[in-house]
Amino acid sequence: MAGRRIFGKLRHHAELPAALYLPPEPPAASPSLYPPVVASMTAKSKASRRRRIEGHYSRVRAQTDVASKLKLICGLQRLKWVVYPQTLAQNADRWYQHFTKTAYVRGLPGRSSPGLGEQELAGLKELLCEALLQELHYAKKGRSFLYRGHEVSAGPFLTSALSLLSSQCARYNPVLTRCSLDVKPQVNFYWLRGETRVPRGHRKGRVDPIRFQVDDVPLVQIRVPEPLKEFVPLDFVVPEEVPVVSHEPSRLPLFQRQYENNVFTGSKLDDPCSFGHTQFHLVPDKFRRERLQKLNREDHIEVFLRANAIASLFAWTGAQAMYQGFWSQEDVTRPFVSQGVISDGKHFSFFCYQLNTLALAVDADTDPNRKNICWGTESAPLYEAVEKDNIKGFNDDVFRQLVNFFLNSPA
Repeated sequence: MAGRRIFGKLRHHAELPAALYLPPEPPAASPSLYPPVVASMTAKSKASRRRRIEGHYSRVRAQTDVASKLKLICGLQRLKWVVYPQTLAQNADRWYQHFTKTAYVRGLPGRSSPGLGEQELAGLKELLCEALLQELHYAKKGRSFLYRGHEVSAGPFLTSALSLLSSQCARYNPVLTRCSLDVKPQVNFYWLRGETRVPRGHRKGRVDPIRFQVDDVPLVQIRVPEPLKEFVPLDFVVPEEVPVVSHEPSRLPLFQRQYENNVFTGSKLDDPCSFGHTQFHLVPDKFRRERLQKLNREDHIEVFLRANAIASLFAWTGAQAMYQGFWSQEDVTRPFVSQGVISDGKHFSFFCYQLNTLALAVDADTDPNRKNICWGTESAPLYEAVEKDNIKGFNDDVFRQLVNFFLNSPA
């Protein structure tokens, strides 16, 4: 009945009680005369810390020049853990996998590049054997300094052999005609991974990201103007997991230092050869296979080589990605690929690395399936012995694998 009474009043335009009318539309909000209330930039609260971080991120994103972006990313100097690629620490490969979010896969990925015929391989093998005899037989070398024996024989042999192979393989791989070959370049990379609480000092109790720095000096590296082909798609998920290490890096052990943060591929930003092809590393003299075998630590031989490959190739490939404008808050949109060879002049190990992510910081690492991948082989001897001018037990499989690394092309 009440509804009919109200409907009748509406038909006869009768006045209704004020309570039955809908409230009027609120007036449009006038612009405030005062700035919004935000957290302080200098307070110790979580909101203030988040505002400082977001302000830093927005300044980095606003930069259009890569040099200015790297200067902002590496500007703040704090204590950081210095990662040494060639370390004799136990289980260093698992620690380095955790630091770089890298999954290790045994064996090398499949390749589509055609190999060389027997006649071409025979010519390259003759040049390699000549370079080996030049350093180990023809050249008369005196006694070397302590722990510097590899610099006298193995280092010159690898440098000359790699220069010969790169020049000869340029006939079959045209990208090597435009490559840049660096001898003992400086390679640096700086990144954040994890969080910690400042234990002492005027910033005691604050939560800081854990900072890492790699300062590497490979024996030889080859840079090309075009990136190599990806081994697997960017979203490919490998079954191997990344080890999780909950201990502090000081337990490895690593040591903290405070100095300038560097990201460097071995060349300047305007260098046309801005992508990596292959890195070659010479193991130090302190790495003695005979000594480890005598102590029943043969497994540590491969641990040392894997740790060297993971740290060195991650630093080199990550620096290449940052040269293209990517960083932890703006992750890579395409994979970056590099190859690595580690040798003592006789034994060779081969590794392939694909960088799938730079988002290693706590606030950026949101996809557990996106991880970097490192493929590797166990070390194998290139030859058994050199007696006068005769090389005994030459390993053709190792030689073919070395040549196939040179034949890998971007096309």
